[in-house]
Parts: sequence; C-alpha cells; structure tokens
Amino acid sequence: MAPFQTFAASLVRSTVLSELTKHLEFEMKNVPRFGFVAGQWLSFKTNMLDGEEITRAYSIASPPGDYNRFALCLNRVQDGFMSNFLCDIKEGDEIACQGPFGDFILRPPMRDTIFIATGTGIAPLRSMLHWLFGYSLDGRGRLPSTNTQSRHQGKQLWLVFGNRTENDIYYHDEFLRLAADHANFHYLPTLSRGDPEWIGLRGYVQDHVPAIAQGRTDMHAYICGLEKMVKANRELLQSLGWDRKSILYEKYD
Repeated sequence: MAPFQTFAASLVRSTVLSELTKHLEFEMKNVPRFGFVAGQWLSFKTNMLDGEEITRAYSIASPPGDYNRFALCLNRVQDGFMSNFLCDIKEGDEIACQGPFGDFILRPPMRDTIFIATGTGIAPLRSMLHWLFGYSLDGRGRLPSTNTQSRHQGKQLWLVFGNRTENDIYYHDEFLRLAADHANFHYLPTLSRGDPEWIGLRGYVQDHVPAIAQGRTDMHAYICGLEKMVKANRELLQSLGWDRKSILYEKYD
C-alpha cells in the first residue's frame, strides 16, 4: 500500500460515547483490506467553508484485521472545524484520508506492560489491546481463528485510564469484559471528579502508576493523552529507574 495514497472513507456507524465524544466506524472504499499496525494514525482532509483545505490527524481506535474498516474515538473541540465536521457527518458520507502513519506501536519483545491514557488518548491503546487479545473491530467479540496467546504471550498487562467522571470513561464495558475474560489483563479506571457512589480508583493516572511500576525496570509503558499528563508519567517512570527507551508515548496537544 503506497504510504501517501489518498483513500475515500465512508461512515458506516456512529455511536455516542459521551456528550462531546463519538465512536465513528468507517469503511475504506474500493479497498478489500486496509492494513495498518495497532497504534497508528490517519490524516484526514476536507475543505472549510471558505474553500481552504484543512488536514487533521487522528489515531485509529480499532484493531487491524482482515477487513477494510477502521474506527475513531473523536472528541468535539470548541471551534475545531475538523472534529465537529466528523462528528456531524451522516452514515454514507465520505471523507478523504491518507495513511497509515506513526511509530507509536508495540515494541518486541513482548514484556509486562502498563498502558496509560486519559480521554481520547485511549484510542491507540484500545487498538493495541484489542489486537493483542484478538477482539473484533467493534470490540464485542473474539476472532475465533486468531492465536492471541502468541501475541500477548501471557504477559501481565495493565490499563490505567483516567477521566473526570464515570460518564467520561469511554469503552468502559468493553474493558471490564476484557478483564473478565483474561486474568492477565488488569483494568484500572480512575476518576478525578468521581461521584460519591464511585467505588473505583480516584485521582490522576500518575497517582496509581507507582503501585505497578515500582521496582520494575523490565516492563514497557505506552502513554497517550495531553502533553502535561504524558510528561508527568514519563518523568515519574524515569524517576523509578526506567530506561527512556522502555517508555513509548504520543501527545495529543
């Protein structure tokens, strides 16, 4: 697949995740199989009202597989033309995109791993985790022919996912099911403004990373979200003796 080839992607399903966030599933037109690596992103292009072309990058939120579809986890940004444009398009509408791009991907050899995300930074990590455990595009079922044991190799995997409130936890039921299905996957959602009824973790993601990473320098970390959070967790892990090469990250600012 040519790296800069332009594709036409047609919206096939739109699902509301929260007041400002949607899960959008697209189909690549005239492409029998769309190949990418879990964690990569696509560049989308459209024209603004004045005719000026605008381009924005979004991480793929679904795992690669033998199909021509992909998904995005998209948050409306105030005065952000592209994010609102994508959230408002209807099923059957098309948009031009290029890719895949990016090297925020799983690094061999497989190790015990901590995945750290806030908000829509969950998108590439969802892609990685669903690929590791062989889940389908919509995250609702396993791919029966997939030998996932060879992917995750029984390593211990943690997802520390930070949000403000319980309503902001994207894909919550999916990750709960993933943890119920796999003893080596540990799902740790944490809320900074949780209701009194919330019985899970509270605070920021970096508050809960040391309990996993302390005394461990033989792990990988994948971090995705806003720059301030990414910086805090990178510095935290390095202060615990981690090699910088074991800390992979992508910033969304």
